[in-house]
Amino acid sequence: MALPSYRDVKGSKAQAALWLITVVGEGNIFTKAQLREAFPEVAQIDRRLRDLRDHGWRIDTSRDDPSLLQQEQRFVTRGGDVWIPGQSKAPKHKGSLTAAQRAKVLHDDNNLCRSCGIGAGEAYEDGGGIELAKLNVSRRSVLHADGTEEHQLVTECKRCGVGGGPDREVDLGALLDLVEDLAPLEQRLFAKWIAADQRTFSPIEKVWGIYRTLPQESRAAVTQAINDVID
Repeated sequence: MALPSYRDVKGSKAQAALWLITVVGEGNIFTKAQLREAFPEVAQIDRRLRDLRDHGWRIDTSRDDPSLLQQEQRFVTRGGDVWIPGQSKAPKHKGSLTAAQRAKVLHDDNNLCRSCGIGAGEAYEDGGGIELAKLNVSRRSVLHADGTEEHQLVTECKRCGVGGGPDREVDLGALLDLVEDLAPLEQRLFAKWIAADQRTFSPIEKVWGIYRTLPQESRAAVTQAINDVID
């Protein structure tokens, strides 16, 4: 079905969506100046463009994609057909968060990214230069054991949030089944990790972690040493 011209539909959000598809094209870069030039009569066209993210549209900025300049954005993928009557209203779980809601989520998550564990303002330890973590509140789709789905809020750093999609799903029922299948000793250990909100590593796990980082020649030396001990 042929798409209407972005000039022929009502609503600046719908117009912005069609402009992205028909003028910019998925995967391509556009600038704020080009956006405003296309919609000179819309005072808040930047906000209408951001509203598209609530409908599954992915539009990256320089914060999401370091290869972009500050004034550039990339139209990555299209979402819902917001120009169709009845489709422009955002889902209930996509509503804006209040400052109080955001503060509560950050507090409940101990101000840590629940994906990688980094705290706000901490530097990533990956050798890629100094980059300080910034925390956001993301929505996570949770599938319960009874088959119902619920959207819950979780703290996530911007790096972990890039490319993850707006609604990554967690199968809570499957996780609970795995917990139930653990041996009693493993369940008690897991309970301690939950209470401390961090995993503690045994001496052998620490040794394994270091071993995994070694070059092949050094791994071979460790292999020979351990074989000499156990023989």
